[in-house]
Amino acid sequence: MGLTVSAPKGGNYTPPPAGNHLARCYRIIDLGTQKVEWKGQIKAQKQLQIVWELHGEDADGFPMLMEDGRPLVASRKFTASLGDKAKLKEFLVAWRGKAFTDDELMGFSLKNILDKWCMINITHTQKGDKTYANVTGVSAVPAAIKKAGLPEGINTSVMFDIDEPDMELFDTFSDYLKEMITSSPEWKMRHGENAPPAPQKKADDEDDDIPFN
Repeated sequence: MGLTVSAPKGGNYTPPPAGNHLARCYRIIDLGTQKVEWKGQIKAQKQLQIVWELHGEDADGFPMLMEDGRPLVASRKFTASLGDKAKLKEFLVAWRGKAFTDDELMGFSLKNILDKWCMINITHTQKGDKTYANVTGVSAVPAAIKKAGLPEGINTSVMFDIDEPDMELFDTFSDYLKEMITSSPEWKMRHGENAPPAPQKKADDEDDDIPFN
């Protein structure tokens, strides 16, 4: 499932340029359990979002910066799973450059990738007059770039956990992201709301849930 990066309502948005870019993971967001459609069926999946800041220049030689001078960002949603067919596992193995051990598969902490550098591949899709950026791949930073020296990270590295929500961080999220998080049964139960029962996953679902520490 490719995450599309779109503009907040009423905002000016510059999509990251297509290509392979040096990137730093600075934000991981717990989205809670979300209803998704897969092969015509609705099912519930625990999801998360990984956000990267981009460094370097675009095809025209201009720094990849927003109007306020901060780096352009890209992100992707994943099912919180390390199942054999899970995209998150595929990305993490490519990023690490090695497979997971059996012990790691029992509970891999995503804090391990926070503030870490990688190369991400971005492709564009056009829908009407809007351009959407999709994070389609990740790989380790080449040795030559490491040897030359990595730039300084700009954004503060943070994780958002619904079980222990940082409300100051939550207030910085887009309305779309806030609505997604607050619609989750985990959020509703924490805040005393009645959470509807989530659809049950079947044994042959694409992603097998494995909890993270």
